[in-house]
Amino acid sequence: MGMFSFAKDIGDKIFNRDDDKHDAKTETKAEANTQVKSSEPSAQSVASLLLRRIQQQNLDISNLKVKYNGSTDTAEISGDAKTQADREKAIIAIGNVQNVAKVIDNINIEEDAPESTMYTVKSGDSLSKIAQNVYGSSGDYMKIFEANKPMLSDPDKIYPGQVLRIPKP
Repeated sequence: MGMFSFAKDIGDKIFNRDDDKHDAKTETKAEANTQVKSSEPSAQSVASLLLRRIQQQNLDISNLKVKYNGSTDTAEISGDAKTQADREKAIIAIGNVQNVAKVIDNINIEEDAPESTMYTVKSGDSLSKIAQNVYGSSGDYMKIFEANKPMLSDPDKIYPGQVLRIPKP
């Protein structure tokens, strides 16, 4: 349990949110005097999208709940996970979404295991390069790939700012 930080401007775009449209500095005088309905999704609809994203990972988490606070770009997840891996995959599944800057984790774990390291991908990284640094062998890149499936669909498709689970050696 804890809080995890992510790059809010990087990640999968699963909901439409254009902060530039809501920037007071760019409003014209006429717009300022007119009541404009916001196109920003409600916190409840964003939470539903994030919940679906976790469910698509086919994780063993019961009583799963997701809350989202748009003013702080924070998602909060709770539930009961069978394994540490399921808990961590839920965290990165929603943390690697654009406009999510923090994930507050309140997931209980049934089977205790060591926590993985969370690694933020840098420009020029590859799974092989990360595996070489962590495990001492670039050939161990599949350990990282497997630990991040189904979020990762291809070992060659990672991007700077993405957060990955790195299992203990």
